[in-house]
Amino acid sequence: MRMYAFLVVAVMWCVSALSAVADVLDEDEIAAQIFAPMSLGALISDNGVYELLNSGGAHAGYVFQTEPMAPLPGFSGAPVNVLVVLDLDGRFLDVQLLNHNEPIFVSGLGQAPFHAFFEQYRGHSISDSLVVGSPYGAGDGGGQLIYLDGVTKATASVRIAHESVLAAALQVAREKMQGIASGPPAYPDPDYIEVLTWDDLVTQGLITRRVATNAEVQALFEGTVWDDDDAEALDDPDAPYLDLWIADVGPASIARVLLDEDTIEELDRFMAISTFDEPILVIETGRHGLVSDDFVRNTAPDWIGAEQDGFPVALRDADLFVELSDAVPDVLHDGVAMILRTDRRLGFDPTRDWVMTVEAVRSHGMFQPEIGSVQLAVTHVTDERFFARPVVVEKLAPWKEAILNRQSDLILLAMFLSLLVAALLGAQSWLAGLAAYTPVRLGILAVVLGFVGWWGQGQLSIVTPLAGLQTTMAGGSFAFLLYDPFSLLIWAVVIVGFVLWGRGLFCGWLCPFGAMQEFAHHLGRMLRLPRIEPSALWDARLKSLKYVALAGLVAVTVFAPSYMDKAAEIEPFKTAITTVFMREWYYVAYAALWLVLGLFVFKGFCRYLCPLGALMAIGGMLRLRRWIPRRAECGSPCQLCRVKCSYGAITPKGEIQYSECFQCLDCVTIHDDTEQCVPLILKDRAKTRASRNLGHPNTVPAE
Repeated sequence: MRMYAFLVVAVMWCVSALSAVADVLDEDEIAAQIFAPMSLGALISDNGVYELLNSGGAHAGYVFQTEPMAPLPGFSGAPVNVLVVLDLDGRFLDVQLLNHNEPIFVSGLGQAPFHAFFEQYRGHSISDSLVVGSPYGAGDGGGQLIYLDGVTKATASVRIAHESVLAAALQVAREKMQGIASGPPAYPDPDYIEVLTWDDLVTQGLITRRVATNAEVQALFEGTVWDDDDAEALDDPDAPYLDLWIADVGPASIARVLLDEDTIEELDRFMAISTFDEPILVIETGRHGLVSDDFVRNTAPDWIGAEQDGFPVALRDADLFVELSDAVPDVLHDGVAMILRTDRRLGFDPTRDWVMTVEAVRSHGMFQPEIGSVQLAVTHVTDERFFARPVVVEKLAPWKEAILNRQSDLILLAMFLSLLVAALLGAQSWLAGLAAYTPVRLGILAVVLGFVGWWGQGQLSIVTPLAGLQTTMAGGSFAFLLYDPFSLLIWAVVIVGFVLWGRGLFCGWLCPFGAMQEFAHHLGRMLRLPRIEPSALWDARLKSLKYVALAGLVAVTVFAPSYMDKAAEIEPFKTAITTVFMREWYYVAYAALWLVLGLFVFKGFCRYLCPLGALMAIGGMLRLRRWIPRRAECGSPCQLCRVKCSYGAITPKGEIQYSECFQCLDCVTIHDDTEQCVPLILKDRAKTRASRNLGHPNTVPAE
């Protein structure tokens, strides 16, 4: 066995490391994924970020793949590659799964559930607190968390993919979209009241004025075909062309100074409905005006724009009738006033500087006039004291979210594992000596199959250590292991079991498919089917196959990682446990074959072909004690335990081959049973004879 272990370890660590990566699409392939009217623009970064262009060829967002920027390894060891399309406001326009090697989807649940998961991102923003799962407890942030439905039996894989999408999207936001809010936006504080006057607004900068004279506008048009198309500007250069006033009327204290009661009531109703809109009052008393004659109410103003941090802020008419209060100077009453709105969720922060731009438009020619424009800009900001900010929902680390989503299952699993380990460690002989030991053992295995396997999806698989091998070679992160805390807890106990018992704890007590095979064995005995056992020579030969299988899987993982998920189908675990036989017929037939064979051959897959069993046997070399009691008579002359051992794990000399021992405790039962253990029976007979001789001493007949 040590020779096979050395061979496998040598293959794992002496081969050149190959990075496991997902296939990355080239530019033409990405362009084919962008649907009209949008199109793919130029590459604008070294990590594969492209511009998104609208139908007019203008910059409308960003397109990128997650693998180059956030190559988080999945359970196959390779990243999940996703195409993400963001608009300039940080909203997900599209999220498409490109390629992956997640075993549960490749040859288990199918691709459709994984593709459907990514459809949930559309319409959400990178500013949203997106998590995978369902609300847990009372700490859900008051409903501020947005939950994406996971995929049953594949939660760990979708969590890894989700973290990849967010990590890549936030990286693009930091590098290209500094204006997108990374947290909840400020909103007018309804509880803050301050008595203000018009003079207070002016002196404190709560209302901003921008005056542009005819001469200033004329200078901007100087040298163009439109430089002599405004006679009024030429006749009176010092007269105001634009006299613009801007104020944020979201805060009630400011609105009360500027608007009359009827407008305030209408504004309050508007804000009660449009809770995320920030209302901006604009007043213009010059000759320019605010909008053109073609403007349609409740749409974006054609002459007015805004930006913050170099990124556009979408403005739209609030469709409110505006009357100014008596506190406002009369000259402003003679101007044009309107209230615009912008959505704070798209990143607009009224407490930071933002710029409003007004287009000055001229036309040249009479029949087919050429239209030209220049921009007049003004910066505005509203003091922080008028606003509140939602408590930022601190999203838990993904591994903590995974634990909370499965906390009930984890508590039950921890209790079950604690009781099992305590019984095997401290009450092994008592357990094995129970008159009803076999029913008790089968009951425990039923819990393992039903709760650990089918319900908890805790069937350990060779896929996990192989993915760990790929991650090690690629120098990646092992964080993917934390996304499945249920299985991770079992792995932890199994590793402790290596030290205490060897492979037996998992293979004999915690493997759901092993439990199914044991049930098949007992069913075969109930049906009085013949039991088939290979000879000792062939038994030894067949046991070596699992090491060959393990070495082959390691070689595939290293040299052809894209085929690893297919090669791992040598395990029937995914079919029988993960998908409960809901797969293609040939996978079901393969798993059923081993179960039918188990009616005749005791746990054939576990003993002869299981690559995970081979790995467990290698891990069992960490065992520090010989936990199965032996007597001097074991093996010579007594052979009862060896004959009764269904696993062939006892040599003719009576020694235990712990690499093949499944910890069934049958030999412990025999060892402690005075009616089965031959040395104990002989010893008891000797005591009986000695006692009889003491009670009836030999007498000499009288002469």
